[in-house]
Amino acid sequence: MSASVIAAQLYTLREYLKTPSDIASSLKKVRQLGYEAVQVSGLGPIEPAQLKDAADQAGVRIIATHIGFERIRNEPQAVIADHQLWACRHVAIGGLPAEYRNEEGFHRFAVEASAAARPLVEAGLTFSYHNHSFELERFGGRTALEILYAESDPQVFSAEIDTYWIQHGGGNPVSWLHSLRDRCYLVHLKDMAMKGSQQLYAEVGEGNLEWPAILGACREAGVEWYIVEQDTCQRDPFESLGISLINLRRLGLQ
Repeated sequence: MSASVIAAQLYTLREYLKTPSDIASSLKKVRQLGYEAVQVSGLGPIEPAQLKDAADQAGVRIIATHIGFERIRNEPQAVIADHQLWACRHVAIGGLPAEYRNEEGFHRFAVEASAAARPLVEAGLTFSYHNHSFELERFGGRTALEILYAESDPQVFSAEIDTYWIQHGGGNPVSWLHSLRDRCYLVHLKDMAMKGSQQLYAEVGEGNLEWPAILGACREAGVEWYIVEQDTCQRDPFESLGISLINLRRLGLQ
């Protein structure tokens, strides 16, 4: 078992994950930075067993994934089998499919995703929704994100709150974590910095988000995994992941 609750989101390193050999070497670098766990996303083609071997050789656990919603809906048993192979409990989608990105679609997705994810949950996995900022658009007095969580099945449809994107949409990560208490197993930690009037992705602790309050809300919400992600880095992505890990440990997270 990992002694740490911090994981690296591999999407941060997507340019270094195009081939099986790239993936294997990058996983070893992630472990050398100090990470003991990863979320799988942004990888090039690799067989599930080959990915397991690469993670085992690197000494990291696969603790969560991003899987396309179509695969969850159409191939649930294959998704379950892959995650059981990896001893990985948490399944998430990285973004809402384009056909649902309208007022009617948010209502529909809440219902359809709850049904599609039920076989995963019945098999002992979890299903989480990763937000961006477009879900903070309001429809009839409620944000789309409120619609998704109010109209989905709370026993099936969980949250992977992304701190940067909540802030980007004008929301408060702390408030959202409080509202999703016991329904948020995963959180994406990324910071927001400013260059003039331009918002930039930043390493955790290098921007303006209020991390003591956010991490406290994560603990109160029952978050299991604190996943470091940076969509775009201003330096080498491996260096960025390392800075975020150092800063999180300084903030008391291990």
